[in-house]
Amino acid sequence: MISATILTLNEERNIVDCIQTLRSWCNDIVVYDSFSTDRTVELAKQEGARVFQRKFDNYAAQRNAALREVSYPGEWVLMVDADERWDGKIGKFLKEAISDPQYQSTDIFHFQRKDIFLGRWLKHNIGSNTWSGRLLRRKNVSIARDINEEYHCSGKKSYLSGCRFIHYPFSNGISWWFARHNRYSDMEAIRLMAERSEKVPWKGLVGKDPILRRKALKQFFYRMPGRPFIMFCILYFLKLGFLDGRAGFHYSLLRAIYEYMIELKIMEAKRLMKHLKV
Repeated sequence: MISATILTLNEERNIVDCIQTLRSWCNDIVVYDSFSTDRTVELAKQEGARVFQRKFDNYAAQRNAALREVSYPGEWVLMVDADERWDGKIGKFLKEAISDPQYQSTDIFHFQRKDIFLGRWLKHNIGSNTWSGRLLRRKNVSIARDINEEYHCSGKKSYLSGCRFIHYPFSNGISWWFARHNRYSDMEAIRLMAERSEKVPWKGLVGKDPILRRKALKQFFYRMPGRPFIMFCILYFLKLGFLDGRAGFHYSLLRAIYEYMIELKIMEAKRLMKHLKV
């Protein structure tokens, strides 16, 4: 049996559609809420979800708590965000995967997604080829890194193609996206300052694991000067974002702005640290 756990904070715009889409194939839905101040909890209960609340500190801690502190009827948990849609077709695919003998040693399944922006699937953006660990054998998986989490397991990692989930990153509006990424950039700046002191895991670049390869590329990328401009060029030209029309252009620009926010906050933090040492 697969349970679905949705992490929420003020997701009244998304929670009903998210639950109803899951309900077409999943009988146990948990909403793990960070004390929302809107109608998220009320709506989730109306849709028959089990609701638990925990004060948010970081994403890794929140997901680990959702796995460890909630009782589930089975060993498999699908980690879902409220702005995602996992329909019955995907649900059937997941159930077949966990019962397939070739995946008996698998502890975590990774999936790709469809990002929707301005009514269009961004086929060429950075998320199209990114693998996200979502279906977990809960007792064997732990989550690290307080933002853009990393999933660690004792068993095998498997990658399932042909069943992308749908992601609506702008479903709460552009202002909400900026507010959210303002918070993200605070956390990312702190994390990257620490990671820049570590060695780049070059072995990951030549390995077969796409998660380790992405981590190595990211460590290298975040040491490069002019990163915001490079990000735009990668997304819009190298990854052919221009083929996604105006949605591709605006999304590439937004991602560049996000990188710029991170870099400015790192510069600000370094100046403050230098000032305090004087």
